[in-house]
Amino acid sequence: MTIYQNLIAGAWVGSETSRNLSPSDTNDLVGLYAQASADDARDAIAAAKAAFPAWSRSGILERHAILRKASDEILARKDELGTLLAREEGKVLPEAIGEVTRAAQIFDFFAGEALRLAGETLPSARPGIGVEVTREPLGVIGIITPWNFPIAIPAWKIAPALCYGNTVVFKPADLVPGCAWAIVDILHRAGLPKGVLNLVMGRGSVVGQALLDSPDLGGLTFTGSTGTGKRVALASIEHNRKFQLEMGGKNPMVVLDDADLAVAVEAAANSGFFSTGQRCTASSRLIVTEGIHDRFVAALTERLKALTVDNAMKPGTHIGPVVDERQLRQDTDYIDIGKAEGAKLAFGGEVLTRETPGFYLQPTLFTEATNQMRISREEIFGPVVSVIRAKDYDEALAISNDTPFGLSAGIATTSLKHATHFKRNAEAGMVMVNLPTAGVDFHVPFGGRKASSFGPREQGRYAAEFFTVVKTAYTLA
Repeated sequence: MTIYQNLIAGAWVGSETSRNLSPSDTNDLVGLYAQASADDARDAIAAAKAAFPAWSRSGILERHAILRKASDEILARKDELGTLLAREEGKVLPEAIGEVTRAAQIFDFFAGEALRLAGETLPSARPGIGVEVTREPLGVIGIITPWNFPIAIPAWKIAPALCYGNTVVFKPADLVPGCAWAIVDILHRAGLPKGVLNLVMGRGSVVGQALLDSPDLGGLTFTGSTGTGKRVALASIEHNRKFQLEMGGKNPMVVLDDADLAVAVEAAANSGFFSTGQRCTASSRLIVTEGIHDRFVAALTERLKALTVDNAMKPGTHIGPVVDERQLRQDTDYIDIGKAEGAKLAFGGEVLTRETPGFYLQPTLFTEATNQMRISREEIFGPVVSVIRAKDYDEALAISNDTPFGLSAGIATTSLKHATHFKRNAEAGMVMVNLPTAGVDFHVPFGGRKASSFGPREQGRYAAEFFTVVKTAYTLA
């Protein structure tokens, strides 16, 4: 079988491998992927450092052409790459193809941004002096990505890094090397000079730690768990390195008495259970006011009964498997915790058996939860959702904001007054009105507050805040 190798200094290298198995069918071997060592990671950093001077001064047309070529190939291969994504991560095929399409759109956007690099020319406060404010690339960027969006998140980090003239060392999640390898191969063949983009697949304790320990990274962008994010922050402070963190969420969706019931139920079902609930923007807390509570719970339960949990590749599947055995165990442990805390298991919670061996979990809905329960405060990262009663809008807003996290928040209401107030007062980086909390666009900022995020926003033109450094130059006329 072909070994998919790491890319270091423009060469494919590596012989020690890891088996990439499908969570929908553990007999399905997606491929053999190289495992980098700490020395490999250090070599990749050295290669990126050597490539930086030339790439940082490369022409905007060269960067534009490479990013655009990558976008075109990703889009042309969306069905093939979507199939790969569905096999290795467990996301249902339509969602997987949609994510691949999003990756193509991101590369296309930053191909355009490469042609729009701009600065400012300002008058000085002193006569006869001109002032220029420009942005320059940061340097070597370390990129560490999670398993739940194995092509979109790498795209929204790699594309701006390259657009603004940085070089990259990319470490994907060990569970999903296939999409990472594919996107790097596409960029490599699109014409990137050697060393500009380096891929080091492998264990976080080995490869990730080598990135954290390196004094040669100008920046490190990380998406993953809160615990690992803290380690990234501490290591970056040690090296006086710029860092960007996207971490957990315990996102609320408020449902008010005046909500359109069908809209509220669909938004809640999509937010909490699609993608198997494995999204940092998922709504795992549904805060529902008294007047609509019982009708909402009944309608949402009926919606959940209609959802099919099965192999991600199977037509008609709404929810695929949990990503692996460890995550399944975490989900079921939290279901047991919820029961012990006194929440009512209103639906689901069972581990399922299907035709193919995999990690299947029934969508799980708790009612009569409180905001102090662990299932309401800690990120579960699975299809497990709690319903919390609130007497009115004011109490619902207070419960919504009573969390250490602040990534996304939603409200279902037909009241312009409450929608406007919620948009202003929800303590989250992103707010949705009558929409799922998990749907975002590629051309606008992504990120949160409190323990969810640290540093400049990702995506859109705001990405320049992280991937560039500002320079002010004065000239005597």
